[in-house]
Amino acid sequence: MTDKELEKLLGLSSPPIAIGLLDEVPVGVGPWEGGAAPAGCSFWRLAMRGGAFYTVPADHWNCAVGTHTHALGEGAPEGQLMETVKLMASNGYLRESEAPGIPVLGRAPKYVAYAPLGEAGFRADVVILAARPAAAMLVYEAAVRAGLAKGPVEGLGRPACAVVPFALGQNQPALSFGCKGNRTFTGLADEEMYLCVPGGDWDRLLSALGEIGEANLAMGEYYAQRRSLFPILN
Repeated sequence: MTDKELEKLLGLSSPPIAIGLLDEVPVGVGPWEGGAAPAGCSFWRLAMRGGAFYTVPADHWNCAVGTHTHALGEGAPEGQLMETVKLMASNGYLRESEAPGIPVLGRAPKYVAYAPLGEAGFRADVVILAARPAAAMLVYEAAVRAGLAKGPVEGLGRPACAVVPFALGQNQPALSFGCKGNRTFTGLADEEMYLCVPGGDWDRLLSALGEIGEANLAMGEYYAQRRSLFPILN
């Protein structure tokens, strides 16, 4: 299934993106040269718009929480994370006691690369899609069919970027509902959420997705016929 076929099946507003957590500069991919970015998740939207590039830790330091979830804090300004946590706490957005429970990558990458999945010239450690709930349901069913979901797919609220270490740590697909910061910096539509799939599982999920899509189409026709038999619903 091509990216275009996937976008059509799921009704995606943008292509899935690859994120690589790398120890070496990816071959054939240039560095980020767009200047300061407000948050690491803003790179998601740029990749969804066709950008392909790699970043270094300092490119993420304007976002204390994203720096933390991606283990990119070595060399960052001291105290930045706690200042952000205290600000969130003062606004009632987050309790300081919740901070230790935020998922964090187990190792610090030297480079973080982003690109539309079909154009990624690097290993995709995770694949991220922005999708409406109906499309997320199809991806979840495909994950179950492919044996990738060990149980119900879990969803995260804030921070959205924590879905990357969470999915890798659980070694299964995960949902992010998109926190307020992420939605502000990426422009994620109110009716969309994110799915994060470990990159090594993507091909298996994609193979199952075509079958699941056809099955849901057939069941949709059946359910529509059944509904027509009940005047109370018409």
